[in-house]
Amino acid sequence: MLRTMRTNVGTSDRLVRFLLAALLIGLFVGGVFSGVFGWLSFGLGVVLVITGITRVCPLYLPFGIRTSQK
Repeated sequence: MLRTMRTNVGTSDRLVRFLLAALLIGLFVGGVFSGVFGWLSFGLGVVLVITGITRVCPLYLPFGIRTSQK
């Protein structure tokens, strides 16, 4: 059975994640970051977008961090 996860990413946290993701992905697409470092920045940007959309950050769970009000 699937267990639903409670949201732990708040609105301001989401905004920061989306802005940082846009910056990292943009620097990769623009050719500023290339090679392994470029792909790592692109991957981190994608993870930030996913965690911003789902409002769940797996790294927050073991530490009990919640930036959301719910």
